[in-house]
Amino acid sequence: MSIFAGAGGVDAADWTEMLSRMYLRWAESKGFSTQIADESPAEEAGLKSVTFFVRGRNAYGMLESERGVHRLVRLSPFDAAHRRHTSFAAVDVIPEVDAAESDVEIKPDDLRVETFKSGGAGGQYVNKTESAVRIVHVPTGITVASQQERSQAQNREVALTILRAKLAVLAAQERDRRLDDLRGERQANEWGSQIRSYVLQPYQLVKDHRTGVETGNVAGVLDGNIDPFIWPYLQQRNAVRPA
Repeated sequence: MSIFAGAGGVDAADWTEMLSRMYLRWAESKGFSTQIADESPAEEAGLKSVTFFVRGRNAYGMLESERGVHRLVRLSPFDAAHRRHTSFAAVDVIPEVDAAESDVEIKPDDLRVETFKSGGAGGQYVNKTESAVRIVHVPTGITVASQQERSQAQNREVALTILRAKLAVLAAQERDRRLDDLRGERQANEWGSQIRSYVLQPYQLVKDHRTGVETGNVAGVLDGNIDPFIWPYLQQRNAVRPA
């Protein structure tokens, strides 16, 4: 799962961190294991982006319902006038692909590998070695990174795992596009769609725009109680799929 700050400046970065916490709390409640691979802190507060693994039974099947744009409306804690702000964050979810079972070929010549110092606490805990790894897949322009592991080799392996998954999804999307061309069909771009709104002011409401499901328990949702949104969406999607 990757979360990226969108429009909204520092509020969007803070929203990205809030969403990350929401999903990690949800995963914890399910007994799933999580592993943060990469996070990019924003300058003032929050995160520009974060990528983490969620591993557990049907984790991908449930979390793919979260792919899309999430909108937050609240009185901004970063605005001296305390005005209402709207901010956005985009969520992407891809299945982890096992290297032994994948038919995705990654050619070493197609990779540009960069190393850098991992971020973290200051003082004696500053990472003095370039253990973090960023990999650019030159043919597609896909960039992945990992900085949470202790060694460069471990971070490289995590980054390659993420890249392999992204390339597998890209190949699947290309196959779907070709089928759509043959069928004469065009589907909505999920990435650009606003799937859910979280309103904290002037009233409290979380509403899923795909299913119409809503709740006033915003605090509960932000603490990880997102099942009431996941299951209706999955049921609705499966109901409209052709046999």
